[in-house]
Amino acid sequence: GLIKRVNWFEMPIYLIPPGVCNLLNPSTIYANNEVNLEEVDIYGFDYDYTLALYSSALDEMIYNKAREFLIQHYKYPEGISKYDYIPNFATRGLHYDIQKGLLMKIDAFHYIQLGTVYRLCVVLFCVPDDEVMKLYGGSNHVPLHQVSGFYGKGPKMKQFMDVFSIPEMTLLAAANDYFISNDIEYDPVHLYKDVSDAIGMVHIKGYMYKWIMQDLEKYILRGDETYAVLHRLASHGKKLFLITNSPFSFVDKGMKYMVGKEWRDFFDVVIVQADKPHFFNDCVKPFRRLDSNGDLQWDRIKSLNKGQIYKQGNLVDFLKLTGWRGSKVFYFGDHLYSDLADLMLRHGWRTGAIVPELEVETKVVNTDQYAQSLTWLQALTGLLERMQMYRDPESKKVLQEWLKEREELRAVTKNLFNPHFGSIFRTCHNPTYFSRRLCRFSDLYMASISCLLNYDLSYTFYPRRTPLQHEAPLWMDQLCTGCMKTPFLEEMAHIR
Repeated sequence: GLIKRVNWFEMPIYLIPPGVCNLLNPSTIYANNEVNLEEVDIYGFDYDYTLALYSSALDEMIYNKAREFLIQHYKYPEGISKYDYIPNFATRGLHYDIQKGLLMKIDAFHYIQLGTVYRLCVVLFCVPDDEVMKLYGGSNHVPLHQVSGFYGKGPKMKQFMDVFSIPEMTLLAAANDYFISNDIEYDPVHLYKDVSDAIGMVHIKGYMYKWIMQDLEKYILRGDETYAVLHRLASHGKKLFLITNSPFSFVDKGMKYMVGKEWRDFFDVVIVQADKPHFFNDCVKPFRRLDSNGDLQWDRIKSLNKGQIYKQGNLVDFLKLTGWRGSKVFYFGDHLYSDLADLMLRHGWRTGAIVPELEVETKVVNTDQYAQSLTWLQALTGLLERMQMYRDPESKKVLQEWLKEREELRAVTKNLFNPHFGSIFRTCHNPTYFSRRLCRFSDLYMASISCLLNYDLSYTFYPRRTPLQHEAPLWMDQLCTGCMKTPFLEEMAHIR
């Protein structure tokens, strides 16, 4: 019954299953739920990071201005100004323990992924696994009520869900690092609130809007693709609407740059400064109309008319005034909580999540190193499962070596994405908490709305039938969902 030792780097390439496709198309749309586009008559969009994609240069601007607010308005030490922005420092979907000052990755079952818990300093310090267990009462499980509420914030944890949270995490790290390095006593709860407020001030005071409007070419990416999507939908007789938290002057300038002066002709309803997620879950604020100069009007809103601009409002009135209900409405946004959760769970709209990280992660998944590492990782797991009954000393030794190698492979696979936190979609083997929410709140997800150009508007998306644990994996024809065989229409080929 002796088990023979095998090394992953000795694995011949032909051991990779033939069904594994390393030609994932970054412009694929992925389905969590079956969706027939022929049944969709109305398409709705968020603006920021949905219709308008921004360059990473914006993150550094947000960081620098928020750091300035922290020092000037909140009287934090001048020494923090020496901390420059660090690109690719963290990833979206992470949880932050507000009271302990720890940044971490949590899986779909509320377990902290050991090896991804960091004291939030500029040089990230990985907290040892035994210390993590001690900090959380002898377990790496975080109870439901602590992880987060419906909108991503619990009493002790904050989940960083939008793209704007990247500079926030980096600024938290800088301030933490300064206090710890200089032995200054501080309350992590106060620090978290002050940094959050400083990031918020960048938006409230309009700095972000001003930067983008002053240099649209620098900050807005792939505007021609936004035009192509809107033109295609409108030319097929679809109704379009926009619901955004951004102000009209900002949206107007960006849309004119991407789509043209007559951009409003594409939309049947335009709503700005909507105050999502409150727009979707309460009926307090009435709609107000803006005139052509963007000034508020005082007339009572009895209908939502094409060519007009509306501010605030609420979904209850929106449904009454438009009659747009149920699965014939499809709304796209980048924030799983603020944009999509209420619409899917309470109103039955179709929802599409914009996940820009898919482009980079798809490139990693397409590499030979990833395919080989993952294949051997799965093979090792299977070997451990089947051979664990062997109890002789030599077999036990080999099993221990396999366990060690499995841990090393997990680290290699993680580092291919982000060296600290890995993929936003997976922990070692389980889906992340982010992935769980993505599956729960979106029917489809994609890197950008331009992915719609890949598909005919009568196309039906079928989710991959992943076998349950008690089912046999018989659906081999589903393995290549999302590969280069995906339809690729002329419109997209021309834009690319």
